This record gives sequence, C-alpha cells and structure tokens, in this order.
Amino acid sequence: MALIVQKYGGTSVGSIERIQAVAQRVKQTVQAGSSVVVVVSAMGKTTDGLVKLAYDISPSPNRREMDMLLSTGEQVTIALLSMALQELGQPAISMTGGQVGIVTEAEHTRARILSIETERIERYLAEGKVVVVAGFQGTSSLDELEITTLGRGGSDTSAVALAAALTADCCEIYTDVPGILTTDPRIVPDAQLMSEITSDEMLELASLGAKVLHPRAVEIARNYGVLLVVRSSWTDEPGTRVVSPLPQPRSLAGLEIAHPVDAVEFDLDQAKVALLRVPDRPGIAARLFGEIATQDLDVDLIIQSIHEANTNDIAFTVTQNSLTRAEAVAEAIAPALRHVLDPAAGEAEVLVERKIAKVSIAGAGMIGRPGVAATLFSTLADAGINIQMISTSEVKVSCAVDAADCDRAIAALCHTFQVSSSPVVAPVRSTLAPVRGAALDLKQARLAIRQVPDRPGMAAKIFRLLADRNISVDMIIQSQRCRWVNGVATRDIAFTVTQLDAEDAQALLQGAAQDWGMGEVMVDRAIAKVSIVGMGMVGCPGVAGQMFEALAQEGINIQMIATSEIKISCVVPEEDGVKALKAVHAAFKLSGAERITVPA
Repeated sequence: MALIVQKYGGTSVGSIERIQAVAQRVKQTVQAGSSVVVVVSAMGKTTDGLVKLAYDISPSPNRREMDMLLSTGEQVTIALLSMALQELGQPAISMTGGQVGIVTEAEHTRARILSIETERIERYLAEGKVVVVAGFQGTSSLDELEITTLGRGGSDTSAVALAAALTADCCEIYTDVPGILTTDPRIVPDAQLMSEITSDEMLELASLGAKVLHPRAVEIARNYGVLLVVRSSWTDEPGTRVVSPLPQPRSLAGLEIAHPVDAVEFDLDQAKVALLRVPDRPGIAARLFGEIATQDLDVDLIIQSIHEANTNDIAFTVTQNSLTRAEAVAEAIAPALRHVLDPAAGEAEVLVERKIAKVSIAGAGMIGRPGVAATLFSTLADAGINIQMISTSEVKVSCAVDAADCDRAIAALCHTFQVSSSPVVAPVRSTLAPVRGAALDLKQARLAIRQVPDRPGMAAKIFRLLADRNISVDMIIQSQRCRWVNGVATRDIAFTVTQLDAEDAQALLQGAAQDWGMGEVMVDRAIAKVSIVGMGMVGCPGVAGQMFEALAQEGINIQMIATSEIKISCVVPEEDGVKALKAVHAAFKLSGAERITVPA
C-alpha cells in the first residue's frame, strides 16, 4: 500500500465548501488504495487576520505569544477537515505539530525542524485512519512543549519533512495554480505548465520568487529524495513532478540543520577573460556574448560589476582550449566598445588570466544560511588565498582563484565543511531545453562598497559581519578593475539583499568602513533582478547572449550580471523589471498554447 502525504494551502481550505471538496479528494485517494497523511494551512486569510489582531494590541508583539496565536489557525482547519472526512465515512484524526512529534529549534516564529517522532502517526495509519496534521508548527522539545512556528512556507516544509520521515511514496502539494509554470502567470498570462522539473531548477526558481513552493521544502525533498508533485486543488490534472537525484543515505536527526555543504568541487580547466571600461549602455553584453556564441564557445562564469563613470567591467571564464578563440573575440570587439559620451575613455581593455581554478561548495542545506558563504571566504582568507571572481546560487558558491592555490583551497574547504571528497565536475550535456523558467524579483536592493582593499580576508570580513546580523546575501560581484588608493590596491564589491535588510546592512558596513580602509557604501533600492534557469544550459553555448540580446532589443540596460551552471541573473532598473521578464520569457519560447487562469 502506497503512503501519500498531501498538503493543502489556505486557498484550498478557505471555506466550508472547499474543505468538503478536499475531504472528497482525500477519500478518493484512500479508496484508490493509499494511506494518506494530510497537512493543511489556516483557512484563507486567517493568518493575516491573526497578525493584524496582534499588532492592534502591540506594535512589537512578543514572538512566543505570536507563535501561540498563529498556531491556532491551522488547528481550526485540521478539526474541520477531520469532521468532514468522518461525515463521509472515512476514519480520520486531527493532530497538531506537537502531537505528531515535530521537534524544532527553540526559535520562535522561524524555527527549523530537528526531528520527527513518527510512532504515533504510523499507529493511526495502521488503523486505517487519515491523519490530518497542522502545518507550519512544532514544539521546541517533547519535554517543554513550547509551541513554535516555522515561518514563511512552513506548511510546505511540514509536509515534505513528514514525507521524508515516513519515507512516503509521494508528497502532493495542492495549490491554486495547475503546477509549476515557466514564470508568474500574473505577469505573463500565457506562462507554460511544466510536466517535470528537477529539484535543482526548482530550488533556483523558488529562491527567485516563484511562490508555489518554498525553498526549504524543496531543500528537504532534494536531500532525502522525496518525489514532489504540485497540483491544482480545482482539477484532476497531473500537475508538475519535482524530481530529485537518488540521495546518499542520511540521518533524519537534525533534519533541517544538517551539514549545509555536501561537496567541495573544483575545476582546473578554466581561464578568464575580462573587458574593462566597456560603455554602460544597452546592448553591450548582447554584442559581446553574441560574438562568443557564433564561435560556439561555452562560457562558464559571467560577472558584470557595478558601473563607474558610465563604464562597466565584464569578465567570463572558458576552458583552457577555448581561451585563444575567446581572447580573439574580445580583442576584436574591444575597439568598437568605445564610450561615445567620453571619447577620452578610449576602447575597452582586455585582460587575460590563463591559469585559474574554480573552487565551489555545493549543497541544498545552504539555503537561508547567511554564514555559509562567509565561512567559505574566511577559510580561503585563512589559507592566504585571494579571490578573483565570486558566483553564487541557492545550492552553490564558486570562487575563481589562482590555479597554484587550488590544492590548498580544496584541503582547507574540505576540512572546514567536514567533506571527505572533492570530485572533479565534468560538464554534462543535457537533453532538456536550455531554459526551463524565468523569474522576476522586485524585492531586492543593491549595496556597493567602493575601494575595498584587494587582499585575502576582506570578503570574509564583510560577509561575516552581515551573517552575524542574520542578513542573507544573494548576488555577489567583485569588480575586475583594480585601483590604487593611497598606495593600496582596491576593488569594488557589490551585492544584493532584501529591501528589508538594506538599511541595516548599509549601517553595519558604514560603521566598519573606516576601520577596514574601505570607501563609500551606497544603496540602490530601485532595482529588479530577472533570471533564467535550466539544467540544459550546461554545455549549450549562446544562452547568455540570447538573454542579453532580448534585453537589448527592449532598450533595457544591464547593471549587474551573475551566473551559475544553471542560472543567469541580471540586475536591471526597477522600472524595466516586468518588461525584462516578458522579453526573456518570449525569447526562449516558454509560453504555452493555453492561457493560465489563477483563481481569486
């Protein structure tokens, strides 16, 4: 008999009629021969209403009491759904997170799951009952029974964690859209439904603002090999399967706080080409990478730094045997990249670094843990290794370093992150379409630190300071241009954070700037980040050029570029964000034949 965990969000249980419809669906699953655990959210806007009540009482509610209050929403739903199932003749029992045995950190309003005691729930399943569980909640320990909540996306997290603990055959996430779409259907109504997506692609899309699944839930599914299926609550369509690689056996102890890094990877077959002082105007990146694509050159990392005096720096890496052709393309195009507003600036300068290595840490456990990147930078600094380029994604942080430093970097990182192997990662060509989805994030701000001393340890200091304040950083760009200030070589560092963290991050860094010999710390909140994601990008030249060309055709200027193996992200002006998303979505032909409608 199959065991299925089903999760229903607030919209799916937003009224008595909808709860009864859910009960019918659950009963049908049981009649088809499966045991069922159901995880539910609070009805409709219940949680929003409870939050408003709290803030009507206090401008700064106590976090413990907030957990006590918010946990009641799900308890209403589990009782009503259990009653609805019983009315249909299906035995059912409702259970809170604490009754199920979900044990979390003692961190109110944002706890992570430590373990799940499954004995009680398995006993009820053996008796033929449907177990209806309150999502979003647990207890800090089985002794104290302090109620905790899991924060945003908590019900998804509860469902997938239960599926992992119970070794369920499948975890079905029921929502108000038909599955995972190529982009937000509220912005692009003809977004296409995907029948299947990998967990790595889903992690990137979820972190970029795709709200159907929370990254924490996808992280657990990836770590424990849980099959996820995202389906509509309103139809019987199959939805989207989120598939994960077969994982290495791992303990359920410390379920959400296990080692964040699974592997230390390296690639010695890398060389870097940098163009300095390219004009800061639409179409420059498109022209460069369009020419590179005509040479069938596969580019790995791409970064574009923040502008200075109407110019930018663009750097990219290629394999050693591609360097001669890549350098030739850059040298050929450099004379044409002359700043029309400032002829004295001259043409772009081409710099080549022939012997570099890319070292990376990888693991789904890095999500939402700001200290992981800071630890990477600290480890390299302690080993006396300077970082030339930085690339970040949800599941990987990569640094380009001097090839001579590669062995020391690997040894240091393996020791720090307790990793016993460091495989050489060879490019794998995929049969999938190069781009599977596109996303837009309008809730980020960019910070730029001018004149950061170019020596080992500076990135570590900066990002450790932010991590200690629990500020998560997304894109990180280190300029290629080096300037001498009072006899000290310096570079600029730019990165993005959520808009809510921007002011705090700026204040922290301004406080440290003088002591660390750094320059001005600037914030720009009027930005948007548009991204494309796809496993098929690996070994597929021309994808970046196609994205940049789509933006150039719309007259959109690219302010920053950062890439990983399966993602390309561009920062553009906020006012161009929606236009940018529509442009790249159309460029990669991601639209479906049918218009997607989203229930109110």
